Amino acid sequence: MILSCQNISKAFNEESILCNVSFHLEDYEKAAIVGINGAGKTTLLRILIGELAPDSGVVSLSKGKTFGYLAQNQDVDSTKTLYEELLSAKEDLILMEEKIRQIELSMKQEAEAGLESLMESYARLTHTFEISGGYSYKSEIVGVLKGLGFAQEDFSKQISILSGGQKTRAALGRLLLLKPDLIILDEPTNHLDLNSIAWLETYLLNYKGAVLIVSHDRYFLDKITSKIVELDQTRATVFTGNYSDYAVKKEQMRAIAMNAYLKQQQEIKHQEAVIERLRSYNREKFFKRAQSREKQLSKMDLLEKPSEAFTDIHMTLTPRCTSGNDVLHIEGLSKTFASHPLFSDLSMDIKRGEHVAIIGDNGTGKTTILKIINGLMEADCGKITLGVNVHIGYYDQEHHVLHMEKSLFDEISDAYPYLNNTEIRNTLAAFLFTGDDVFKRIGDLSGGERGRVSLAKLMLSESNFLILDEPTNHLDITSKEILEDALNAYEGTVLYVSHDRYFINRTADRILELCDKGLTGYLGNYDYYVEKKQELAQTASAPDGSSVSRQDAASEGKLDWKAKKEQQALIRKKENAVKRCEEAIEKLENQLSEIEETMALPEIATDAVKLQELAAKQQELNAELLGWYEQWEELAN
Repeated sequence: MILSCQNISKAFNEESILCNVSFHLEDYEKAAIVGINGAGKTTLLRILIGELAPDSGVVSLSKGKTFGYLAQNQDVDSTKTLYEELLSAKEDLILMEEKIRQIELSMKQEAEAGLESLMESYARLTHTFEISGGYSYKSEIVGVLKGLGFAQEDFSKQISILSGGQKTRAALGRLLLLKPDLIILDEPTNHLDLNSIAWLETYLLNYKGAVLIVSHDRYFLDKITSKIVELDQTRATVFTGNYSDYAVKKEQMRAIAMNAYLKQQQEIKHQEAVIERLRSYNREKFFKRAQSREKQLSKMDLLEKPSEAFTDIHMTLTPRCTSGNDVLHIEGLSKTFASHPLFSDLSMDIKRGEHVAIIGDNGTGKTTILKIINGLMEADCGKITLGVNVHIGYYDQEHHVLHMEKSLFDEISDAYPYLNNTEIRNTLAAFLFTGDDVFKRIGDLSGGERGRVSLAKLMLSESNFLILDEPTNHLDITSKEILEDALNAYEGTVLYVSHDRYFINRTADRILELCDKGLTGYLGNYDYYVEKKQELAQTASAPDGSSVSRQDAASEGKLDWKAKKEQQALIRKKENAVKRCEEAIEKLENQLSEIEETMALPEIATDAVKLQELAAKQQELNAELLGWYEQWEELAN
């Protein structure tokens, strides 16, 4: 075991963030900490590295073991070049190499008497140098730099002039080259493109040490991790397996808890109905039976209704009208910046109902394409045609569509003046902005909060063609899942840019890869795209005459993809049905509670006619509730 956390607790301003958090990490184990924004993930990392003291509890790192930590953002102001900064991670090898050169010089000048001792030192030092990677560290540095997306011309740039994202990548590269026994990473994929993330996955999987990651990149977590530590409502729960395993187990636990809760509620309703009937007989023996049942009911350990954080975000994307079948036609699109051509002669067609993802390396022009379609930027040449009745809703990753000086309330009110105060407040409440939150300035919000405001505006737009630029940036996993469900239920057309492969897998049915200044199309989600790329790479290197097998592979891949999509559609249909049941049950329970409160009012209790009406309504609702209970149990099994 390399790391142990025992009963870690931490509070800020008397608000508990972590409470009795315990878990451990074995040597060479790859684990992740997950939870919603504000769950305390970064706080826990800071406690682990000793940057922050816990209120109680103990963190233990095995004796003689080293760790390295990468924070989300790096504020490095160094005069070193990028290459020199990473070279500093190999300082021990550089010093060893210098000592070897010194011994070589001494051996030339030393008399025979002292030569044997020098040769022994030389042999010992060169052996250590070799097994420590001394003959390959320079190529290793170049490999890490290129793997993290740096070009050769970046190597000589000073660290101080790099962007924030580049500084974070440089810090990550240096940390990987230091090779500590435990690597602790806070959102390592935030500033990486798809190729760099894939490279980092391979590097960490083969890393001869332990890794602890905080990340919202579910695809990345699926590839790397074998243990998930979930932080939820200050507590920690440990799950074995990767993120998908955790998600399944979490849902199973929630379903079991919900089933137990619903059964208990059903039993309580039944007992209350029996007690009421016994009392209505107005005889002593029945009255005693009623009292006995009431005592049993009062001793029952009541189960809490299971809930997930942020399940009260309500997002429904509904087009105001249906567009024509041809939504977007692009022909011969080209764009150059400062004599640097981004893309040329791009062409694409998007049909109604398609969900299309544009992927590619950073700097290839993905966001530029979206801006040109939205009329926010001029193309050098090319033709863009929108179809009949197409109404665009645009989500900008930098939130330029938001006005930083406005309050949340004014942002919605000015954009949608036909909404009244209650409707505006209800909309903002659906995205977790309640009370005085609605009067906060947009400029004072966090990135995730601005993302939620942008999603609220997108929902209100009632557009039938959504254009989204990195919509999952700054969103926690639960919020991403809510957006995914909303897009999957959306009947309009979607075109988006994203590097979130899990999100692409769940929402895309076609992928356009922007590379070599052009677009290549793939029918399917991200997994299909990866499979197809591998197939094409294999067939490209195959001997001539393999074109038939290539066609067969493509046809088979397309059928596999269709089968997967049909299976996914069935799963989504079942999930939506379960959700509808739970919403109906909650609504009926609330109505029954309101009736019970009304019946207890003094003026109603003496009104026999009114009581009879309410009792009839109560009986009707209970019968309906029982039907929903049965339907929920059927779906949950």
